[in-house]
Amino acid sequence: MVERKVTLQHVTREDVSRISQWLSDDEVSESWFGRYSYGDPAHLGYHPERINDLPDDRWSDVFENPEHRIFSIYDETGKHVGEIHVAIEESLGDGQISILIGDRESWHKGYGRSGLKETLDLCFGVYGLYRVWADIPDYNTAAQSLFDQMGFTHEGTLRQSRPHEGSRHNSIVMGMLQTEYDAGDE
Repeated sequence: MVERKVTLQHVTREDVSRISQWLSDDEVSESWFGRYSYGDPAHLGYHPERINDLPDDRWSDVFENPEHRIFSIYDETGKHVGEIHVAIEESLGDGQISILIGDRESWHKGYGRSGLKETLDLCFGVYGLYRVWADIPDYNTAAQSLFDQMGFTHEGTLRQSRPHEGSRHNSIVMGMLQTEYDAGDE
């Protein structure tokens, strides 16, 4: 597969509007965090349908939080295709990575891989983390394959931790240590 170049950029209000639109698609929201019990799409760090109403200082509290890094993913043409989160636990030196390619036309074209590569460079090279990990629903086999191909190790299974389509599903926990990451590896 061709490695596609992406850039990680600060989140804009226009980006959040697109995220909200993408998450209204059931298939997109289920590949991300699913839905809350009251029906809204679940989202880590903020509520896309509400955050654009916040004043600038409250916006900054969310998107400039050093414990929760959030970036928009832009493709090589400058099109917004997704979002990446890193929830950092500084005392442990680790971070939980979450990736959403919300633009369905951009699925399975290498943007998740390229975005994950950029995120790993940040996590290990800039933030100085020792370990990163992801919590992946067992029904999202594309995400499991991506993290596996990037060198993540299956660390465990959270049994029936995810509601999905009327039943409970497992979550696969995959992790990588800084010592296992080769920044030059494409």
